[in-house]
Amino acid sequence: MENKNNFAFGRKNYLLMYLGLAVLAIGFIIMSLDKEDYGFGFLGLTLGPIVVFIGFIIQFFAIMVKDRKDV
Repeated sequence: MENKNNFAFGRKNYLLMYLGLAVLAIGFIIMSLDKEDYGFGFLGLTLGPIVVFIGFIIQFFAIMVKDRKDV
């Protein structure tokens, strides 16, 4: 009898998802640290959104990657 877990994702997927969530949180924190009016400084308009975008890319790969054991 085959012992197959019923989880949609493997351990690698969940680790990448947690990493992506951490990067997203860091990006939003960076945006909130901007001291310019209405967040129009470098942190609010450039660095923060780039970090958030990288977090979303990590989330995409976390969903799409497949464990070698699952194949």
